[in-house]
Amino acid sequence: MEKSLRKPGGRTPAHLLRRTVATLGPERTLRARISSRAVIGIGLAVTVCVLVGLPLQACVAGGLVALLALFTVADPTVRGQAGTTALLPLAGFPVLALAAFLHELPLARDAAFLAVVFAGVYARRWGPRGNAVGIFAFMEFFAAQFLRTVPDQLPEIFAAGLLALFAAALTRFVLWPIERGARPQPAIAPIGGRGLSRPTTRQAFQALFACGFALAAGQALSLDRWYWAVGAAWWIFVNTASRGETLVRGFRRVLGTVTGLAAGLLIAVPTDGAVAPTLAVVACCVFGIFYTAPLSYSWMMFFVTLMVGMLYGLLGVLHPGLLGLRLEETAVGALGAALAVALVLPVTTHAATEVWIRRAVHCVHECALDAARRLAGAAEDEGGDGPGPRIAELELLLGRVRLSVAPLVHPLSPLRARKARARQVLALLDDCARQVRGLAEAAADPAASHDARLTAACERVEAAVRRLAAPGGAAPSALAPAAAAARAAVEPSAPGDRALEHLHALEDALHQLATPLHTPPRATV
Repeated sequence: MEKSLRKPGGRTPAHLLRRTVATLGPERTLRARISSRAVIGIGLAVTVCVLVGLPLQACVAGGLVALLALFTVADPTVRGQAGTTALLPLAGFPVLALAAFLHELPLARDAAFLAVVFAGVYARRWGPRGNAVGIFAFMEFFAAQFLRTVPDQLPEIFAAGLLALFAAALTRFVLWPIERGARPQPAIAPIGGRGLSRPTTRQAFQALFACGFALAAGQALSLDRWYWAVGAAWWIFVNTASRGETLVRGFRRVLGTVTGLAAGLLIAVPTDGAVAPTLAVVACCVFGIFYTAPLSYSWMMFFVTLMVGMLYGLLGVLHPGLLGLRLEETAVGALGAALAVALVLPVTTHAATEVWIRRAVHCVHECALDAARRLAGAAEDEGGDGPGPRIAELELLLGRVRLSVAPLVHPLSPLRARKARARQVLALLDDCARQVRGLAEAAADPAASHDARLTAACERVEAAVRRLAAPGGAAPSALAPAAAAARAAVEPSAPGDRALEHLHALEDALHQLATPLHTPPRATV
């Protein structure tokens, strides 16, 4: 049997899949491996549920549990991922049971759902683990509405969930341990604060308002499918931190839903629940969800919408009118989110962006300090691990800056002056990141150590960061000539000196950042 599955050269299909994935380039390879692992993990979970004789609804519930376990758990270490995966049923299964017991009590069910909404968003203050647990708890309540779970079905649903979690964990940590042996990725701490000044607290109240509005309006549209409006409102608040981010995410959700529904009319409706083509399309959708999630929320929603349409066909309830109702419920949820971020404790795009930019600049400062220690001859144990871990943190912070300024650089944004400044900031921060990476290479070169020119240049970079962070910092026109004069006084002409070139470029980029960062948000260019 095993030999029959092997191709010439003794490679199994799994080996060929891994080899094919490895030809895509580093970033695409990682996304493709994670996506392939998700297809395998979810497929294994559903297969196990079918083999033990669980009914169709329980198998669907198990597949959803496996998808959430592989999608939401994002701790920076393998040990942390295992711990979060173990916590998922402790948070989600009681919520599922509550939803099942309140199935025939609409008012109590709605109140409990909104409580889960608030708690799930509030939990994001505890970082990736809190985010994953909150999402899982919400989706368990959502799944109970989607599958119309009643108390008599709970044993089967719980069994499917546990089997799915085991299959997902087996795939993630044993069969295809992508993260094993890799350097742990730094986690970005959430923005702090107390009370209503903490963004996660404000967002919890916003999500509560948005989902309450979506619940009421969704039930006015349909007493059977109202939960889609609540789900749309909830997911729009995931990975957002400001009014602009939420509005853009809502637009992208509606766009992805529209295109996914169009595909559903062309694929899901004609398929009509046929098992083999449905499973094939669902597998492709799972791959698409995981592959596109880091890149495009619209594409991710396209695959989610198409997958849901296929599952509705498998459950025997799909028809074109249901897809149209799905679009209406999604629009209601997006409207609820838009009203919430505009009326309830709003967090402006400028305020959120400024925090992330300053954290990124501070990280550049720390990279410069680490490099200065190494260039001054500090030993590895004195200077820590060098700039490497800081550079990884800087990349994550720059990703967060890009997400934060996305509303300003969106093609439909009418704020032309702010769009121009946002693009300038992104370009300069990207330049800083490039120069810091070059600086890290220079700091790791023993020949570059104990060089007074490099040390002096690092000190000027630190000074530029301090001036940039200070309120009412000096204008770049006054700083740039001074920096150039200082370089001329300390450094002889040294064309081709790569380390000095990186330091000079970093210093200049930091000086140029002063213009967009110290300009009032509503000023013209």
